[in-house]
Amino acid sequence: MKQKVELNEKTILVTGAAGFIGSNLVIRLLNSLFNSTIIGIDCMTDYNPISLKIWRLKRIEQVAKESNSKWVYVKENIANKSIVDDLFSKYRFNIVVNLAAQAGVRYSIDHPDVYIDSNIIGFYNILEASRKIPVEHLIYASSSSVYGGNKKIPFSTDDKVDSPVSLYAATKKSNELMAHAYSKLYNIPSTGLRFFTVYGPAGRPDMFYYSATNTLANGGIIKIFNYGEMKRDFTYIDDITEGVVQVMRGAPQKINGADGLPIAPYAIYNIGGGQPVNLLEYIAVLQEELVKAGVLPKEYDFESHRELVAMQPGDVPITYADSSALEADFDFKPKIGIREGLRAFAEWYSEYYMKDENKKK
Repeated sequence: MKQKVELNEKTILVTGAAGFIGSNLVIRLLNSLFNSTIIGIDCMTDYNPISLKIWRLKRIEQVAKESNSKWVYVKENIANKSIVDDLFSKYRFNIVVNLAAQAGVRYSIDHPDVYIDSNIIGFYNILEASRKIPVEHLIYASSSSVYGGNKKIPFSTDDKVDSPVSLYAATKKSNELMAHAYSKLYNIPSTGLRFFTVYGPAGRPDMFYYSATNTLANGGIIKIFNYGEMKRDFTYIDDITEGVVQVMRGAPQKINGADGLPIAPYAIYNIGGGQPVNLLEYIAVLQEELVKAGVLPKEYDFESHRELVAMQPGDVPITYADSSALEADFDFKPKIGIREGLRAFAEWYSEYYMKDENKKK
């Protein structure tokens, strides 16, 4: 079990603060910390709807009004080195949580440039700034996609991850390698978190559960890849943010080796639900909860609105996290099941998209 430090009275940077995980993390911190300063940076790209990002930021602002900590938002891009350097000089961060990234496996096939700018150059800028003005702990988002076509399951952080099947996965593996180099060279405590299929209210519209809901709500037909023979280790957003907070409290120790040089204070953890769910089962629960929330009509014909199709390039048939290291070091294990998680999403979706219709009922 790691010795945990207090996060009160700290100055914390959260990149990608208008994103799904970033915004929820900021809210979690504002709700629980005392006399801390949370700086959020996000360049507000239009890969996902700007309106949804604005909604997330407004939610943060509402929470910040009642918080015992301070919130500052900066609309900038971490790929801009001078902006990152200026922020580090001004605030001298204790803890940095880098969640800013261009996400999406399929999008990376047709839009490689944005992945290099955000995921490689942006992360390099964070590392360089953390070297010049040392931080107590750098936490950064990796991804389950680094496991690529690994056949062994569950995926363990001890497994080799040398065969990415998308540029997105390759950039995330690159982040891990870059962080290790900086940890070793400059004694920067860093922790990478491999997230597994994160979902929940106000999530990413490009994720299957969300895009499928949009399609079904508009009477369309959803495509189920690999003919439904897919399993995902779905992880609810509250479990993800709680896991990140626990990791923030326990930086890898700085230790020198026999040669007198630092042993890299570096760690990697999986954060996954630990219970891979068949995609067809997940869809069935999603549809049931959408009916309960009034997004779909009570007599909805599920079978006529689904089509089984072949696997997409860059996809893998199963993701399954071995999160035992996270549990051992931080006594944390994801606990929210898909029924509870999808119910929360369906109720949020109904409120967000169907507010006017619901008022008429």
